[in-house]
Amino acid sequence: MEGIASNMKVCIYGAGAIGGWIGMGLAQAGSRLNVVARGETLATLQRDGLSIVRGDQRLRAPVHAVADPAELGVQDLVVIAVKAPALPGVAARIAPLIGPDTVVLTAMNGVPWWFLEGGFGGPLAGSRLATIDPDGAIARAIPSANVIGGVVHASCSLDAPGVVRHHFGNGLIVGEPSGEATPRVKALCELMVSAGIEARVSPQIQKDVWYKLWGNMTVNPISALTGATTDLILGDDLVRGFVSAVMLEARDIGARIGIPIAESPDDRHAVTRKLGAFKTSMLQDVEAGRPVELDALVAVVRELGQLTKVATPFTDALLGLARLHARQLGLY
Repeated sequence: MEGIASNMKVCIYGAGAIGGWIGMGLAQAGSRLNVVARGETLATLQRDGLSIVRGDQRLRAPVHAVADPAELGVQDLVVIAVKAPALPGVAARIAPLIGPDTVVLTAMNGVPWWFLEGGFGGPLAGSRLATIDPDGAIARAIPSANVIGGVVHASCSLDAPGVVRHHFGNGLIVGEPSGEATPRVKALCELMVSAGIEARVSPQIQKDVWYKLWGNMTVNPISALTGATTDLILGDDLVRGFVSAVMLEARDIGARIGIPIAESPDDRHAVTRKLGAFKTSMLQDVEAGRPVELDALVAVVRELGQLTKVATPFTDALLGLARLHARQLGLY
């Protein structure tokens, strides 16, 4: 992967808000973009191409959209940008896209299946997280040797299938699970920069995953439960105190697997408050009737607590309430 070339095979698997944002950048930079999609999104992409809206500006790019990955064959780069509940389905169908040298970039929320790979995790290194990959099917379908982790710092939503609205933020952190600064991760970063994305290479991508999770594992499910935006959640003293208690549990877990966080919950709240009346992705999913990402954002923290012998009563309460609510809505 030495930069964008006309013959480079790039595939976005999951052309939702984030996949569309990354895909549009790559398409504008000159990549011939393949997309695996379904339903209305597939029909729109085949008919109208991919669109992105920024303020009053709307850009469009043609893409080659298919329902069956087998139609595309082995790719140089596959960007997986689906919500975590959809990942087992992706794993079951992705094999035709992955060859020995294919780079698979994960651009997803929450803790990924490869989190404890690459020698990371201290005594937990190499362990499988049952809440994410219960029977190991994801790891078998998407080998960790192909994976480069990604952490997205951009807010996007869908105006309609195939039409992405980019609100703010333009960041993407990429990194090898091993932490090595390999030629391929450097090339991937350069590729994303050429696509207009503010990308950088992380020396420990798990730390970036965990730090983002530390901020959104609480406000996401609480917003889904209450319908409140982040400003209202953090503006309530009792709710903010509960959020802080959950974050302290997660901070303790992180310290035991090699991801110490020096900040206090209040420090992180100050960052979130700057976003204003922000509607979380999980609240957007509830409003749209889509499955929620509770396992990758909350249940996995509880599992890591059990593995590291950290008590998680506040995380347990958050998970129980959010899970019950989602089950009542048929979204979990």
